[in-house]
Amino acid sequence: MDLGRIATAMVTPFQENGDIDFEAAGKLIEHLLSNGTDSIVVCGTTGESPTLSMDEKLQLIRFTVEKVNKRIPVIAGTGTYNTKETIEMTKKAENLGVDGVMLVAPYYNKPNQRGLYAHFEAVAKETALPIILYNVPGRTGTNIEAATTIALSKIPNIQVVKEASGNLDQMAEILAKTDEDFFVYSGDDALTLPLLAIGGKGVISVASHVVGNEMQAMIRAFKEGRLDEAAKMHQALLPIFKQLFKCPNPVPVKYALGKVGFSVARVRLPLVEMTEEEKRQFDEVWEHVKQSI
Repeated sequence: MDLGRIATAMVTPFQENGDIDFEAAGKLIEHLLSNGTDSIVVCGTTGESPTLSMDEKLQLIRFTVEKVNKRIPVIAGTGTYNTKETIEMTKKAENLGVDGVMLVAPYYNKPNQRGLYAHFEAVAKETALPIILYNVPGRTGTNIEAATTIALSKIPNIQVVKEASGNLDQMAEILAKTDEDFFVYSGDDALTLPLLAIGGKGVISVASHVVGNEMQAMIRAFKEGRLDEAAKMHQALLPIFKQLFKCPNPVPVKYALGKVGFSVARVRLPLVEMTEEEKRQFDEVWEHVKQSI
């Protein structure tokens, strides 16, 4: 499965009454298509999936598939801490026409490595779709160790891992011990360039909502051997990457989208919007970075 260099983990816009704002979602999809996004992940963490009901997830997946209309791949986040429910959600997403699914490591119940393998294997057996493993220990409390990812890569439809462990050594081991048709993507915008340097494919990004073209330019410079230029672009973008995670994701990126014409700052509890001081700090960094890139 080719996600391209940048897959955007899309936010979910909400109306004032808290319902999904499909009109805003449609406009956002068009914005992403025009601003550096090679594929879209819907109903991921950045889409506030923990607060979306199954019906809402299915509505949003259906809408995104129809709106994108095969212009780029659409990936649905279908993973939960419940294997049976994950299989059910994955099958429903498959029926809606997604190009692949992303499965987060089961959270809260904290399975061991054998349990993680068994969970992903069970889901893979029930779908023909390509699967992205999503390793984010900071959210799940469990790290999918390199050996487990390497073993899972032998299952034909498990084709990608989104590594948000922040551990480049772990990513390097996965790259060294998996086949060339298994891809490692960064789950952290700030590690996009470092991961590319050790053989990774790209990033499943939050920042691409607002600096997608700039990130593509950085990646292009790296791929074309303009390493100093790529490094300078990384350095210029790094303050934005950091600001986008100063508050719980996706609160800052929803605020940042206001800078490019999208009024989508509303989030669902237990998340809350940024304070005025947090906004001021973000604005300072935003203005500085936009002048330097």
